[in-house]
Amino acid sequence: MKQLNKILLFTVLLGTIYACSTKKDTVISRNYHALTSHFNILFNGEEALKKGIEGINQGYKDDWFQQLPIEPIVFDDRKIVAPTFKNNSLGAGFGSKKEKTTTTQPAGPFEKAEEKAVKAIQKHGMNINGLERNRKIDDAYLLLGKARYYSQRFVPAVEAFNYVIANYPNANLIAETKIWRAKANIRMDNEEFAIETMKLLLVVTDTLEADLPNDIKEQANTALAMAYVKSDSLQKAKKHLILATRTQENKAQAARNMFVLGQMYANENKKDSAAAVFNKLANFKKAPYKYKIHANIELAKNVVNDSISSSVLSRLEKLIEDRDNRPYLDQLYYQVASLHEKNDSISLAVDYYNRSLRAKNGGDKQKSFTYENLGNLYFKNSEYQFASSYYDSVLNVSTDSLALRIRRVKRKYKNLASLINFENVVATNDSIIRIASLPKNEQESYFKNYIENLKKQDEEAAQLRLNQIAFGANTSSLQTNSKGEWYFYNNQVVSFGKTEFQKIWGNRKLEDNWRWSANASINTRNTDSVNVSKINTRYNLASYLETIPTEKQKIDTLKIDRNQALYELGLIYKEQFKNENLAIRRLERVLSLNPKTELVLPINWHLYQIYNKNGNLEKSNTHKNVILSEYPNTVFAQIIKNPENKIENKEVINEVEKTYKKLYYLYKKGEFKNVLVNVNDVLPTINNSKLKPKFELLKAYAIGKYLDKETYKRALEFVAINYGSTEEGKKAKEILKQLTKE
Repeated sequence: MKQLNKILLFTVLLGTIYACSTKKDTVISRNYHALTSHFNILFNGEEALKKGIEGINQGYKDDWFQQLPIEPIVFDDRKIVAPTFKNNSLGAGFGSKKEKTTTTQPAGPFEKAEEKAVKAIQKHGMNINGLERNRKIDDAYLLLGKARYYSQRFVPAVEAFNYVIANYPNANLIAETKIWRAKANIRMDNEEFAIETMKLLLVVTDTLEADLPNDIKEQANTALAMAYVKSDSLQKAKKHLILATRTQENKAQAARNMFVLGQMYANENKKDSAAAVFNKLANFKKAPYKYKIHANIELAKNVVNDSISSSVLSRLEKLIEDRDNRPYLDQLYYQVASLHEKNDSISLAVDYYNRSLRAKNGGDKQKSFTYENLGNLYFKNSEYQFASSYYDSVLNVSTDSLALRIRRVKRKYKNLASLINFENVVATNDSIIRIASLPKNEQESYFKNYIENLKKQDEEAAQLRLNQIAFGANTSSLQTNSKGEWYFYNNQVVSFGKTEFQKIWGNRKLEDNWRWSANASINTRNTDSVNVSKINTRYNLASYLETIPTEKQKIDTLKIDRNQALYELGLIYKEQFKNENLAIRRLERVLSLNPKTELVLPINWHLYQIYNKNGNLEKSNTHKNVILSEYPNTVFAQIIKNPENKIENKEVINEVEKTYKKLYYLYKKGEFKNVLVNVNDVLPTINNSKLKPKFELLKAYAIGKYLDKETYKRALEFVAINYGSTEEGKKAKEILKQLTKE
């Protein structure tokens, strides 16, 4: 009996093994391999694929200031390589049994998914007489193609998809496979083929849409939108994004499609359409929160009237109050500020811009926009020094120095740099000249008050620093088990306080009037002596009095430099910033200060131009008469006498050429300062002349010989930018390249 049981058991096992062979087309064999490949191998492969996609989604950072890509993934085109083929047998390159397998462990989740797909094909494929009998093998090939797609191996991915389409035309995954093949072709810049295949999939006739599940329609229309974006057919891309968002089977992709659609409308300045899309997305309950919050932000950018602006402003303020939105506070504050600025509530706008800058976890790119807007506000209000500081902050926080917006800010900042430098010269020299004109007793009184204020500021700064160290440190570092919280119990803090005190005040005895410099005890160490010396100079009345010039020659030099700076400021305000009021104030003032003779003619010329343009005939005639009566043979007088003759007139051209030659000879003789002064006088009179680039380049050369390297580079950049197509512009670019290498 036992022998019979053994025979029966052996027979059953043998029959089972025979039935489960991949070479036998039986019901048991088909179901066994289908179930085994699905629940054992493919399940693990699909889980690995999901893990890899989750990693991509978590690692991908959207740049909300740019149009988002429809698919949130970035591929490096340099990594796309063509596959190598070992043979032409059926399934070669997809893990066929004729292909050698490796034993190395997969490097990541996508490699693991590919390994599982290959294993399912190799061990459970039932290709009998040219037909695949395992209904799950098409799933394996689809998984294989997806894994290769995310690994940026698009050519082998397309081969996997093509294998499914060619060999399993009736598979239930055939539509999804065609979509993935189209996406892979888009990544390989073959978007025309992708568009053609997606149209064949979606459209039955010209007016009838294919009967496909909603999720497939969404995927296909999304793929078509990707293809049209790649081919710059944005109108068609919008059409398919709209079709892709009719249903919302995939909540995340639907939200992304809506956001991209809204951005496209915004880029076309179709604010109504953009606002409608962003409003719909903001109210999309099941959308990922990041899309909803940024939809509200974009909604604020696309308001079209005051009533909508008020509504959006109220919505943003509610979002700010929500603690969950703290990661987005910098952007929310910025948009509130922008709305206030549009409503001419400038003080509120400045307040909210500053809140945006103070928000924790604020991004550098957002800060660059905030700094720029603050700079623009101060620039419009003619507060150029504040504007320059904010533009400088833009350049410091920005990482994309090649962006057009950043280059414009950089140009503004460079233009302001000269202005601020001249303003500082005027302020400093005015102050020195004013103090130098005071009697000795008034000078002493002035500096005594200055020193007292300086001491007070230093005391407050030292105390503030001490408090910050004492109360800003961790509680554990300021306390012991047996002592209270008072910071004098902490030896480290007390030691720091002594050091800070000695840096400012030196070694002082414990006595009344300890701040007097005479009470400072000189330490035997050299470093302490140096510190005491510095402190005595900082608070020593005599050291300040010694800096005030008493010689007439020095004072006259200060006046000449101030007058030259005022003249340069007048030109900058007139020509660069078109601020005629400030230009008049600077030029009128320098004219009233009896400037050197070389400045009188150009000052009168510029004031004549400004007043003539503004229709102030009385003042215009005053300056015109000065030019005609005192400088009748100059180019300026010729232009006034013959206003209808353009500068291209031969006689005037000859005069300009003579002037250029004269200045060039001055340059050769080494009189660089005179060259600068005279070029600045001539330039405003030759706006239409072809010789203007020559004068500008000569000016840059003179700056290079007379001033510092940075100023020289700025002058060359001006020529290179404004006259880039001329020989002078090209020459300036060559010199800039050489200076950059040094």
